[in-house]
Amino acid sequence: MSDAADDILTKPLGVANKASRARFARSPSAGAIAGTGLLTLALLAGGLALTGDPRGGEPRAQAAIDIREAPTPRVAEAAPSVPKGPAQSASEVEQASGVTVFRPDGSAAPDAPVIIRVPNATQVKLAPAPDPRLSERGRHGPLPRLGEGRLRPLDVYARPEEPGTGPRIAVLVSGLGIGENATLGAIARLPAAMSLALSPYGGDLEKTAARAREAGHEILLQLPMEPFDYPDSDPGPQTLLASARPGENLDRAAWAMSRFPGFVGAVNFMGAKLMSEPGALEPVLKDLSARGLGFVDDGSAAGSKVAEVAAKTKLPTARAEIVIDAVARPDAIDAELARLETLARQKGFVLASASTSPLTIDRLSRWSRDLETRGIRLVPVSAILRRPGGVAKLSSAAP
Repeated sequence: MSDAADDILTKPLGVANKASRARFARSPSAGAIAGTGLLTLALLAGGLALTGDPRGGEPRAQAAIDIREAPTPRVAEAAPSVPKGPAQSASEVEQASGVTVFRPDGSAAPDAPVIIRVPNATQVKLAPAPDPRLSERGRHGPLPRLGEGRLRPLDVYARPEEPGTGPRIAVLVSGLGIGENATLGAIARLPAAMSLALSPYGGDLEKTAARAREAGHEILLQLPMEPFDYPDSDPGPQTLLASARPGENLDRAAWAMSRFPGFVGAVNFMGAKLMSEPGALEPVLKDLSARGLGFVDDGSAAGSKVAEVAAKTKLPTARAEIVIDAVARPDAIDAELARLETLARQKGFVLASASTSPLTIDRLSRWSRDLETRGIRLVPVSAILRRPGGVAKLSSAAP
């Protein structure tokens, strides 16, 4: 066995030694294997004779190979360099373009519903604010003032009234600046002719005021005033109090007026007690008059003395005849809007007030869509404040 193993390992392949040939001859299957090999060779020879194909008719395919020279690489043309500026946020792009984007549900999801207001080339443009001719430095910041030649902020910052005929309605929506979603909803959804009042307690009010005015809305300032149930009902830390010294109330009013520029006047926030006491109210209204502003009584307080005090101080003022959402239900708001139209047809000009609640904004938006087709025009609040005579002679229609 050792000799045979050595032969296998040491002999070249295909060269058999004598021992190997002897074993092959003595193998009982050697003849069968040899016979099978001869038969296979015969069949291959027959296939070649019949087909002329050394592959014996196996499936095959031919492909022509076209040898080409590699193309000469082209030098890419250099693209013109574009200077890159600082990245802009979505809100900055909106402000630069004038487009207003509002998401009613506050969602930032890609498939969330949005309202997009694209500026119209014919849209009424408001004067820039602040106007240096109408601004002075105060203890808390810039304050509005009467300019040379008795130039009033009431006139310069007002939204121009568009020409037309027929009954007119002015609507003042108050409370903007506190809730971002409600504020953006009011700016985006309400007609530009509706005036908006901003709370002095809001955040980033200069930006909010600019955004509202860019959309065409005239703006006013809410002045927090003492109600009868103060401090259970608290208008905030800068509330003008009936018991405060005149200088203290004027300082608090100055703080509120320094919060943002461009307003045409002020409107009360609460304030039933202060507005019922002429002695405490007069210094405040006199200061507003000296600054060339107006004042709106929102109609929520019975017994207001604003009209008689304003006549003494020569302050342009008006009182809302209807508080649209005094009852915060859709059917009640719609009923007040219908009554507002009736009064406008009877009197020719009516002022109404409302809050910035989502329900109110929704009903106002729906109501105003086809108002002109019913023969009624929306006008800004300044249209009534700037009427000849100064004080608007409107009767109170508080319920």
